[in-house]
Parts: sequence; structure tokens; C-alpha cells
Amino acid sequence: MTSRLDATKYLTSGMGRAMLELSSQVEGSVERRLFELVKIRASQINGCAYCLNMHTKDARLAGETEQRIYALNAWRETPFFSDRERAALEWTEAVTRVADTHVPDEIYERVKTQFDEAELVALTFAIVVINSWNRLATSFRIPVGSYQPRALAV
Repeated sequence: MTSRLDATKYLTSGMGRAMLELSSQVEGSVERRLFELVKIRASQINGCAYCLNMHTKDARLAGETEQRIYALNAWRETPFFSDRERAALEWTEAVTRVADTHVPDEIYERVKTQFDEAELVALTFAIVVINSWNRLATSFRIPVGSYQPRALAV
């Protein structure tokens, strides 16, 4: 696939800095491993190869197991995820597919048993962020494969 433009040169623009700042704010508001699962699941739904490559590497660095990463696309069919993770993944799917789902009340009711209000807002912003990055990477055909994760801050 051929890149449509060099999106990296726009990361220093006001819009790019705003996206990076929003990402940074969300990063500190949602548990790291859960956020990586959310990013991978949304990227699977959106077919964003660049983000899948990036976030599977980041998830491994954050301590996520290969088994859970491989099974994420079929999370409902496995025993590998906690109730909180299942709620986050269900919310991720509903919000990512908002045009189709309109985020049903019954999903909201299930999710709010696992997340308090502030956590649910942070989780939703996390989903908004990854969906935004998916749309940018897919639209501009950002080349896949060269991403190398940074070491996690201790």
C-alpha cells in the first residue's frame, strides 16, 4: 500500500498537537493494559493495520500476553478477560460502531457496573482517541511495520 502523504509532518501543527495532547491526557486516565486492549479492539473493527501493529507491540511491552492479544477479536468466546475488561470491550465496540449501534442503553447499564462515572468518561475518551487515530492512519495510508515502542516509564 502506498502512503498518500507524510502525516508525520503535520503532528506539530495545532491540530496534531491537540490530538497528541488528548492522547496524553487519556493515557494517564485509563489503566495501561486496558487502554491497549481498547486500542487493539477498535483498530480491529476499523481495519487499521498501522494501529494494530503499534498497539499489539505496546500491549506486549505493557505485559499483555500473546494469548489474550490473539483472542481479542473473539473475546466473548474466551475465559481470558475479566468482567471489567469485557465491559470495556463491549463499550469499545458499541462506541466504535456508533452509526450502527447508537450505543444501546443495555450496554451502558452493564458497563456502569464496572466503571464509575469518571472512569466511563475516561474510557469513552480513550475510544474516541483511538478511533480518531484509526481514521487518520487509514485515510492517509500511513506505512505499516516500522513502529518501535518506547520503553514504559517506571
